[in-house]
Amino acid sequence: MRIIKPKKLKPGDVIGIISPASSPDDLTKINRGIEYLEKLGYRVEVGKHVGMQEGYLAGNDQQRLTDIHSMFNNKQINAIFSIRGGYGSGRLLDKIDYKVIRNNPKIFVGYSDICALQMAFYAKCGLITFAGPMVAVDFHDEVSSFTEEVFWRIITSNKKIGRLSNPHNEKFYVLHKGRAAGRIIGGNLSVLTSLIGTEYLPKIKDSILLLEDINEAPYRVDRMFNQLRLGMIFKQIRGVILGHFVNCVESDPEKKSFSLNEVIIEYFENLKLPVIYNVKHGHIKENLTIPFGIKCTLNASRGYIEMPENAVV
Repeated sequence: MRIIKPKKLKPGDVIGIISPASSPDDLTKINRGIEYLEKLGYRVEVGKHVGMQEGYLAGNDQQRLTDIHSMFNNKQINAIFSIRGGYGSGRLLDKIDYKVIRNNPKIFVGYSDICALQMAFYAKCGLITFAGPMVAVDFHDEVSSFTEEVFWRIITSNKKIGRLSNPHNEKFYVLHKGRAAGRIIGGNLSVLTSLIGTEYLPKIKDSILLLEDINEAPYRVDRMFNQLRLGMIFKQIRGVILGHFVNCVESDPEKKSFSLNEVIIEYFENLKLPVIYNVKHGHIKENLTIPFGIKCTLNASRGYIEMPENAVV
């Protein structure tokens, strides 16, 4: 498969913003996120259907689909940022015209539910996308300087990314030693498992798998890890990077449960692959941007992650 890297973002470029999944309850967050981007010197184009609401979706499927196509088709748009995740991206995968994406490669940013689009764009087009901050989640309020520095450097510079570091030099946890190299894919565990058995999950073989999630009880995380195990995913990949699993606790104190860490240790400590945990990526304020589809070296024996190439050209 031919890998496509989008062009880097330059001062004065136009950022398109869309809601492919859910809409924020507070629409003023969108305006504050736009103000943040404009203060940095970028121009912002808002998708036609941004602000729509239909049940838990940011407008119906056709409206959200139209915004994706129009942003990629618009030659004036240099990057496309998602407003938030939530739910709904996966409903669009069989409706997208992937020729439009392939012929108009652009920086595409989001995480959580947006992972469905990112995996589909990579599987169908080979497009490098960015699991990074979202307009009404990460940019509407005080922005983490760590998140900012990593994100803007990755999408505005065509120099190799190099080693990733947690904020405050917090160490990664090593669950299983070893060294591996491969292209990094993955994202939100719930979304990723929903793509198994479909044509929208990229080829897993020889990749480095990144996983994160939020608000899933330990037994649900267990079930999804088990699905990856039964689907032979762990036998095909070369290594695992575990981001943050936020609020993945049993909500009922009366209910017997394993802890999240017990579940993670059971699945990954004896996996004969390098596995690193506590990578600051996911639904957290200080968030490492991850470019999906680029080469990644995972050295769990020495406790580092390195990306030996650039993500934009």
